Amino acid sequence: MCNTLSPVSSDTGLDKCKCTRGAKPETVEKYCRAIELYATTSMPCIEICRTCGVTVAGLQAYIGKYHRHLLLARNGMTCDSKEAAGIIKLLMAVGLKNVIMCDSKGPIWEGRPEGMNKYKEAIAACDSMDYIELNVSQIARKFGLDGTNLGRQLRTHYPEVLEFRERARMRLGLNDNLPRGSRSSCKEQYAAAVELLKGDQYITVQEAAKRCDVSYTGLEQHLLFYHKGLVGKRIRTREKALRQQRKGKITGRGTVHAPSPAIEEKYAAALELYRTTPMSAARIAAETKVSRKGFYEYLQTWHKDLVCARKGISYEEGMPVDWSKTRKYNPATAAKYANAIRKLKEGNMTTAAVAAEFGLHPETFRCYLKEHEPELHARLGMVKTAGGKSMACHSLEKYKEAVHLYGTTSEALNSIARRCGLNSCSLRNFLKRHYPELVERRRKKDC
Repeated sequence: MCNTLSPVSSDTGLDKCKCTRGAKPETVEKYCRAIELYATTSMPCIEICRTCGVTVAGLQAYIGKYHRHLLLARNGMTCDSKEAAGIIKLLMAVGLKNVIMCDSKGPIWEGRPEGMNKYKEAIAACDSMDYIELNVSQIARKFGLDGTNLGRQLRTHYPEVLEFRERARMRLGLNDNLPRGSRSSCKEQYAAAVELLKGDQYITVQEAAKRCDVSYTGLEQHLLFYHKGLVGKRIRTREKALRQQRKGKITGRGTVHAPSPAIEEKYAAALELYRTTPMSAARIAAETKVSRKGFYEYLQTWHKDLVCARKGISYEEGMPVDWSKTRKYNPATAAKYANAIRKLKEGNMTTAAVAAEFGLHPETFRCYLKEHEPELHARLGMVKTAGGKSMACHSLEKYKEAVHLYGTTSEALNSIARRCGLNSCSLRNFLKRHYPELVERRRKKDC
């Protein structure tokens, strides 16, 4: 097998590497020689430090933070494929021409007796100059593998091997002039699914594959290899959706944030009553035989706009609603008093008369008007006194005779109250509130 990875020498230019994960350039330069010895020899860490003039603690911290893969390799542990690919790219970027792939068992080579899965021999062959004249499919057949699966393994886990083979074959004049990229048959096979995914951001890859009657895994691989821009755009859209969750919009899972058809069907009748009648949610739940708590949660989750409309609150999708500042208001109560209020607005009847006609409690009806119909409440049954003050008609009628006696005679207030069948305190307060001039005139006369 070819040396696609040779021992690193001191003149490879590792001191110029800029691929470390956040280390300062001066730190990289400081530990460059030590890292080179750590990666290519079995010298103990303390000896490396004596040789390079650095501290043991500093080197160990640097390796643990920026070169963890080397630490794992020294201790017989594997790193994931992304880290392995990153190491190879790092070494190739600084000028190495030959790189040997290794795992926890050591260098990967054809015929290694242990730690080899069914792809490792073929991958080692792809990474070898001994097989450079063969393409990937031919190598796969030589090792009894499927060419498509081997190619997928290389593209997913060892893209640097494909890059190496491409450069080497072109350098040796072994370019087969075969078209690179997706085959025309694959483009045609997945074209409809790709267009569907481009036009509908809410559809998943699995749903697109099902609609277009193509393989889900095949479509997924096709997108990863030949439509990376589309995949990246969909990922960014979903990442953005994680920070917001709006009805009818995409979620972080790529689905639409909406109730399931089963839930919609379950509460359809209850929702229609809630939308078209003033009935309370509790009564609607009872009549439609659904869970009251479940119906409340359904409204708050999916139809908060209707809830806010009932309460007279302005609602904006995605904005929080401060329920603590809202007035508790039941539309069923409004329906109860609607006809009585209409009667009051149309005629000259008193509040008490209208309440009696519709079977309402007069004081409760007045309290409702005061809270919900303040203008009507202020206007109903009110007359102006000579002093310009407003008073209810029934109060004026009740105290009319007593006020006349108080203003035209010298009879005591208590006597007037007994004669008219009134409470003396109530009469005194009525006079002070509405006829202060009479009270003042009597006071001066008595003095």
